[in-house]
Amino acid sequence: MTRTGYLGDLLSQLTERRFVPLRAVSDKPLREMCAALIAGEGEVSTMRLAREILASYARLHDAGKREFFALLAEDYDITPDAVTQAALRYGEDRDATTLRWLLQAAEPKRQSLLRRLNHAPGATGELVRMRRDLLRLLPEMRELARVDLDFAHLFQSWFNRGFLVLKQVTWESPARLLEKIIEYEAVHAIGDWEALRARVDPKDRRCFAFLHPAMPDEPLIFVEVALTKGIPNSVQGLLAPDRTHLDAAQADTATFYSISNCQVGLKGISFGNSLIKQVVALLQQEFPHLRNFVTLSPIPGLVPWLHEMAAAGEAAAQSCLDADHGADKAAAQNLRALAARYLLETKDSNGRPRDPVARFHLHNGALVHEIHAQADMSARGLKQSFGAMVNYLYDLEHVEAYHESYAAQHKIVSTRSVRQLARVKAE
Repeated sequence: MTRTGYLGDLLSQLTERRFVPLRAVSDKPLREMCAALIAGEGEVSTMRLAREILASYARLHDAGKREFFALLAEDYDITPDAVTQAALRYGEDRDATTLRWLLQAAEPKRQSLLRRLNHAPGATGELVRMRRDLLRLLPEMRELARVDLDFAHLFQSWFNRGFLVLKQVTWESPARLLEKIIEYEAVHAIGDWEALRARVDPKDRRCFAFLHPAMPDEPLIFVEVALTKGIPNSVQGLLAPDRTHLDAAQADTATFYSISNCQVGLKGISFGNSLIKQVVALLQQEFPHLRNFVTLSPIPGLVPWLHEMAAAGEAAAQSCLDADHGADKAAAQNLRALAARYLLETKDSNGRPRDPVARFHLHNGALVHEIHAQADMSARGLKQSFGAMVNYLYDLEHVEAYHESYAAQHKIVSTRSVRQLARVKAE
């Protein structure tokens, strides 16, 4: 697709799409409109008010958003005495009526308000963006945490796996979706349209995304896959513009080299596990000869940990910080050993692996397969891990067992080579 072709496609889509414009912003205060929305019964009036409230909210600066969220926290909270009384009644007479009273009393009114706001066309995406604002303001207004609980509770239902649609993203996909892939790529930036084409068009490349029917233009999460011969040890090779394309029939490995969560407002809503499992199933159907399903993943917390270790007096960490990671072979081995220690031994306050990418894949049932130096020599790769990357292997016969052991005991499964590497005394 040329740039001109993209613009023509985009203009055509904008012309054909049936937009439902938001009403002009109402002069009424948001407090009054929210009260009217929660009290109303008619479908038409509910939709109208919801559209007006969302349009008014969209015009607010941060000061107004703080006031709006404070309104939700205070005026639309539960009434503790009512909950206590309902619980006592249910304790005395455990029937459907008293249970219904208890559930009604225990549910904050803001959940009902958010459900009614969702009646407006396009409201689901607006509410996801609203929660993005809430999460941004939360550190300075901790009392809003209970408001976030209600957003998260509703989103867990609204974005249930049963509602999601898995789509393969190709060069023939709608231009608006391709544009979002460029925008949301969070691991290896896509510089231009030709770079995007190199990731979705060749026969040895795949890209899959989860979408929601209420947000058809917005990917929730997507994964980029390279079909390779053998397990790759460098993202430079995978993304090289002049690389030799592989006949997919010769591939024995599916490498997940980039997984990007797209919606900040859906933080805490897990899609990755379902995405990987379903993509593996699709790839197995298309390429039954594939033997390995691996990642080539970043190690984003490695350099900060090395700084901590060096500050605590560890010579190996200081040596790693001082090394030239583009040329020094001894430094590469030192980096690999330290990375293995970081992945296998460092824990967070909950006893889980400190590294967030490790937590994600280990929770999904993967094992730590191999660690590579000089694997991502981009500015970002050097900044977060001095270029080190790691393969997580999804051994399909043991995925469920590994997941269960990790979920129950935070057990980290790794290959012998990685365990030996972690025991190497780095110099």
